[in-house]
Amino acid sequence: MASAGAEKGGVFRKDNLIAWCVVPFDARQRGPAERAAMLQRLGITMLAYDWRDKDIPTWDQEADELARRGIKFQGFWMSSGLEPEKDKRIRLILDFLKRRRIRTQLWYWPAAPKDFESVPADKKVEAVARAVGWLASQAREIGCSVGMYNHGGWTGEPENQLAVIKRLKMPNVGIVYNFHHGHEQMDRFAQFFPALAPHLMAVNLNGMRKGGPMILTIGEGDRELEMLRIIRKSKYRGPVGILNHRTDVDAEEGLARNIEGLRNLLRQMGDNVALETYR
Repeated sequence: MASAGAEKGGVFRKDNLIAWCVVPFDARQRGPAERAAMLQRLGITMLAYDWRDKDIPTWDQEADELARRGIKFQGFWMSSGLEPEKDKRIRLILDFLKRRRIRTQLWYWPAAPKDFESVPADKKVEAVARAVGWLASQAREIGCSVGMYNHGGWTGEPENQLAVIKRLKMPNVGIVYNFHHGHEQMDRFAQFFPALAPHLMAVNLNGMRKGGPMILTIGEGDRELEMLRIIRKSKYRGPVGILNHRTDVDAEEGLARNIEGLRNLLRQMGDNVALETYR
């Protein structure tokens, strides 16, 4: 579904940006109040929440501070093995979202076991679909959706994620696609992205260069401009993430660099409608 910002004239509008990887990845180690204030200063109105165990006691404060500043709780990161029903952290998240009546996207990485490569292809699809389907059923009861998060391995390949979606046929299941976990997919991005687009819940941007590094400021690579053009020409109009993802960098500085890098690429693309929103 297109966000309000994208409906007004462009997927790369500033009010269509999500902040991502800014909780454990922040040299300042901000708490909820400082983080919400930082996002407001930057003019970012959506946060996807990545966390560590130490952050669990402040989940309620995070929700309160975001709501107070009008910032949408756009996504909640989670991962598990292929039996999420046995993972205590998954239940903890679901219970929190239900209690707080937060309707959001669950950015879910179903981590496959070490011996998964030896499993026949159809059995791989069946196993991952069972895990994702269970979570999606739980999410549906509290008004949430599940976005499979590409984090490498078999479950991070677009074609495999599409096979899982086809098998499940559940309307609240989609995909969160990350540039920084897709370096090995750059050469075929133009081929698979159109098929991915109808199922996308978010696309997270990054500077892209053959051979890495994995995390690079937008505009400092040599492939992301081409990839952004493909996204712009597609039917995708959902939100777009920018990230910090570095523990040695102030998250505000990292986000600001990526915003400026994106602006420079928008100038090169001639996307004046989106550019107007950054002034």
